[in-house]
Amino acid sequence: MRILALRKAFFISLTFCISYLNTNAQDGNITVKQDSKFEQFLNEKRKTNISNAINERYKIQIFSGESEKAKSTLNAFRQEFREIEGTIFFFTPNYKVWVGNFKTRIDAERNLIEIRKSYPNVHLIRPNK
Repeated sequence: MRILALRKAFFISLTFCISYLNTNAQDGNITVKQDSKFEQFLNEKRKTNISNAINERYKIQIFSGESEKAKSTLNAFRQEFREIEGTIFFFTPNYKVWVGNFKTRIDAERNLIEIRKSYPNVHLIRPNK
C-alpha cells in the first residue's frame, strides 16, 4: 500500500514538473501614450500635497488683498527670488501670498530680512491646518 502511495505521489510531482517546464511567460512591451499636460498636472498636485502636508513649517506672508494684485505680487516675487517657492491662498475676503517653507524660525527670519527689503509689509506666519 505504501509503495502505491509513493508511486502515485511520484507521478503527480513528475507531472507538475513537466507542466511547469513547458509553460512560458509572455514576453512583450507595453506602450503607454499619455498627454504631456498630465505629467504637469501630477507635478502640480505633488507640490500641493507637499505644501498642505507640512504645516508645521514657517512661511512669510508678503501680500493680502485682491486676486489680481496677489497674482502680480507673486509673479514679481518669483522673478526676484527664484529659489523660494510661493503660493496664493484664499481666506475670505482676501487673497494671501505666502512664500517659503522653512523648517525653523531662524531660517524664516533670515529670509524675512532679505524679503523685507523689497516687500516692507511682510509677516512671519506658521499656518495651522
